[in-house]
Amino acid sequence: MKDEALKVIEEVLKSGRTALVEYEAKQVLKAYGLPVPEEKLAKTLDEALKYAEEIGYPVAMKLMSPQILHKSDAKVVLLNIKTPEELKEKWEIIHENARKYRPDAEILGVLIAPMLKPGREIIIGVTEDPQFGHAIMFGLGGIFVEVLKDVTFRLVPITENDARKMIREIKSYPILAGARGEEPADIDAIVDLLLKVSQLVDELREYVKEMDLNPVFVYEQGKGAVVVDARIILKEPVEKK
Repeated sequence: MKDEALKVIEEVLKSGRTALVEYEAKQVLKAYGLPVPEEKLAKTLDEALKYAEEIGYPVAMKLMSPQILHKSDAKVVLLNIKTPEELKEKWEIIHENARKYRPDAEILGVLIAPMLKPGREIIIGVTEDPQFGHAIMFGLGGIFVEVLKDVTFRLVPITENDARKMIREIKSYPILAGARGEEPADIDAIVDLLLKVSQLVDELREYVKEMDLNPVFVYEQGKGAVVVDARIILKEPVEKK
């Protein structure tokens, strides 16, 4: 686990960067067993067409650039592409949008991803406090985190008991538990996510500065969860300090 994740991290640091693009961040998560979609990074249009065929239409396209970390601002996330003809057209559009937003952007490729069934959105974050060390954050996504700040924190590493308490103590917990006759969300899958993030950060604490898994789709009980988007920021290498 750690060795696979370190390969990705060391490559990023070698290139002089501390911010992982989504594809790289998901490779680190995958090394620790977190659920990420079966996505492929296409460097050419031919590769994009091949990967879309393998994944199965409809697909999403997300341009990967170290200089464009806020992809929605740059309009480099295109969804629900249904045919090869549409993909060819969108390939040009996504690159044009990137050039308009940041002409000097280094383009690592375009992530070809399956269109995921929406679930209840959660967010898992990690920050580092100079005094106390790394803390893991949990909350529901969207308005619950942006407006209501309905989140909870624990210092890393956490136990299963900590994870379950974190989930129950947010005010919006009834939405996960199955309010108004809805099916309950897969709480065990959220617990598993929190524990795996905790392990990742605990083992890589000398490298990881921040992490943001947002959104994560959580499905009905027994149906799991999937990390839709991810961001990891690394610490500056010691020699640069």
